[in-house]
Amino acid sequence: MGGPLSTDVLIVGGGAGGCAAALAVCEAGRRVILSEESPWIGGQFTSQGVPADEHGWIEQFGCTARYRRFRNSIREYYRSHYPLTHFARLHPYLNPGNGWVSPLCAEPRCVLAVLESMLEPYEVAGHLRILRHHSIASLDIDNDRIRAALLYDSETGVRREIEARFFLDASELGDVLPLAGVEHVSGVESQAMTGEPGAPLQPEPRSMQAFTWCFAVDYLSDEDHTIERPRDYDFWRDYRPRLSPPWPGPLFQLAGLNPRTLAPVSYTFNPHGESGLAFSGLWTYRRLLDRMQFAPGSVASDICLVNWPMNDYMEGDLLGSAVECANHLHRAQQQSLSLLYWLQTEAPRPKGGYGWRGLRPRGDVLGTATGLALRPYMRESRRIRAIRTVTEVDVSAVHRPGATRAIHCRDSVGVGYYRIDLHPCTGGHNYIDVPALPFQIPLGSLIPVRIENLLAAGKTVGVTHITNGCFRVHPVEWNIGEAAGALAAYCLHRRMVPRSVLAAPGDFQDMLFRQGVQLAWPAELNLDDGEPHVHARPTRLL
Repeated sequence: MGGPLSTDVLIVGGGAGGCAAALAVCEAGRRVILSEESPWIGGQFTSQGVPADEHGWIEQFGCTARYRRFRNSIREYYRSHYPLTHFARLHPYLNPGNGWVSPLCAEPRCVLAVLESMLEPYEVAGHLRILRHHSIASLDIDNDRIRAALLYDSETGVRREIEARFFLDASELGDVLPLAGVEHVSGVESQAMTGEPGAPLQPEPRSMQAFTWCFAVDYLSDEDHTIERPRDYDFWRDYRPRLSPPWPGPLFQLAGLNPRTLAPVSYTFNPHGESGLAFSGLWTYRRLLDRMQFAPGSVASDICLVNWPMNDYMEGDLLGSAVECANHLHRAQQQSLSLLYWLQTEAPRPKGGYGWRGLRPRGDVLGTATGLALRPYMRESRRIRAIRTVTEVDVSAVHRPGATRAIHCRDSVGVGYYRIDLHPCTGGHNYIDVPALPFQIPLGSLIPVRIENLLAAGKTVGVTHITNGCFRVHPVEWNIGEAAGALAAYCLHRRMVPRSVLAAPGDFQDMLFRQGVQLAWPAELNLDDGEPHVHARPTRLL
């Protein structure tokens, strides 16, 4: 194993929050080790393959300066490396995929290149070390402080001890929390635990939002790219999720439920072309590349990212034993591959007939040979019992009638906005999709109730199952990570513990503000303008 490595901050998890935290710590002049279990950093953006879920004001305000630099750099990457049309190149809000879910849909491999370029100067300078293929194995705890972590390299089998002064949990499932004995929750809390009107009477700690193993395809109409029939295809083709209210028939069909009303809804799927209307066209939904924005003949087809209700995995969570987790991961892969095979062979075509055999898996944009993403898209994590937990009554528009903001946070370290958007759960709960209000991220939600040198830096933050539905999106996870990294560096410089900063947060907030972290929403907001999806109508740039 060799001697221990030493650093100022160890960040466990290289997703959106972990990368943002690393940038904040490095720019403060401190040393960082960033561990990531997959080959790619970037999490939701890259290894999980999902274009950003954002609010309608994102191009003007409502995110940190670093996040804005990251978004702008993605657009510049396409302008520098791709044969865009003249008008696409000049468009200030270039959306490479023109997916209607987001104003910035892009290929994960391109987003990865941008993230790595942002972190590279600190690697070269020796301030940052990224340990890919590394997961956390154990922790050494002494008097409510973490002294060291033992990481496991899945490629080599080597174990590395890392000594650090601060530890940030930016992992996808809150991997640090049980190992550190941190007070935490998972799944659905009860009304008695949170005081939330929308919570059930009994807690359901293993009822987690479905995760999704995304995949990417393009379409070549004159070719046959049908994959081998998946082993579990018959099961998934006929699968009916056990949900309340019930799902309207088999999961594999071009129909489902409107998440907001739970009324039946029909989808369209047509690789030849769709109108791009929100909540309808699946091909344009999370499209990563729109060929019409590129020079004629340079791109053979659009590229579509499949993250749909049909490949939400509801058969179990990933909080159990290693054997249980491996089984669920394998079955989720089978579900997504079965969905691809169904699209290629049995999906109804709008003008008659079945199947689109020209659908070609595009694993190259996701770093795999199969077309599947490197990792499943995780919507929910274990969550710390924080000094301050954000609850439904703090952010829900239903419980703050007439308000244009969520509850005010005197300890704000950022802002976010998204609907309370919960996917079906492993415990049988169906969609919850209700309006939220523009909210602030409280500093107290990053700080656990006991351990002194651990901070939440992603979905592990102090929220509930319900409020995770608006905190789990990309820019909020980034902001949480950035604030956690800045807080760790701030405490190291001043030899403080985080709860001391919480007692008088003004100086820390001033520092965040100078770094470009928005701490409050503007005085006047038209909530209709910020509604997710409203901003995301595809713009045809010919």
